Amino acid sequence: MAAPRVCVLRAPGTNCDIETAHAFELCGGQAERLHLFRVLENPDCLADYQILCIPGGFSYGDDVGAGVVFGSQLRGHLGQAIADFLQKDTLVLGICNGFQVLLKSGILPGGAAQWPPSGDAPKATLTWNENGKYTALWVTLRVGSEKNVFLRGIDRIEMPIAHAEGRFVTASDEVLAELKQNGQIAACYDRLLTDASASSDEGDALLPYPLNPNGSAANIAGIGDPSGRVLGLMPHPERFLFATQHPQWTRRGLRGDGDGRKLFQNAIDYFA
Repeated sequence: MAAPRVCVLRAPGTNCDIETAHAFELCGGQAERLHLFRVLENPDCLADYQILCIPGGFSYGDDVGAGVVFGSQLRGHLGQAIADFLQKDTLVLGICNGFQVLLKSGILPGGAAQWPPSGDAPKATLTWNENGKYTALWVTLRVGSEKNVFLRGIDRIEMPIAHAEGRFVTASDEVLAELKQNGQIAACYDRLLTDASASSDEGDALLPYPLNPNGSAANIAGIGDPSGRVLGLMPHPERFLFATQHPQWTRRGLRGDGDGRKLFQNAIDYFA
């Protein structure tokens, strides 16, 4: 079977596209880094791919808000192409700035069922970290729902975060309850993986910094769409493809693959 084709969609200011494409290639995909301007010229080109990934970085310098300009271009100029892509048996991944783009465009949380989004206020967004600062550190994640294709077979994993606008908030408590009911809360910040006494079932109790590095509601680090084929995630899986990328790899004696590789492998294996 031919390798799944992956579009790593970049824009001015994107800076994680090379390593993200490399991650998909390592797992058996055929990745292409494609500039947004090329897609704007030929929207039908998205039909050539099975996976669409919007990587991290600072698209358009985060001017007027992280992911706002990129998201508005998807919504305003590529609406039909995105609709066609979402309605097929395809996958979409947004990492860090890519997650911001998925929310600001309206691809999340509704997915294909609610695309294109109405003119109403968004149900959820990512805003400034609670401490008001850019934060870069390693976090532990607990998978909230295996409904999402990218997270199948994963329980708890570690990854680095690096963002200033990563605090997940919803328009109301009802929206948060709806995400839970639909199994759309894909991953939550958790206690350290090395903490043997850590409970992975603490309800909605907000974890303190740095466990929850941005103050996200219900410790949410990532959400999916109702189908489980779209994932937005603040941490960077592409920065932990190998055990030696972990800051404590020598102390813990880590070898082999890093936790982040599992997400990319799940995506490629979906088309096997």
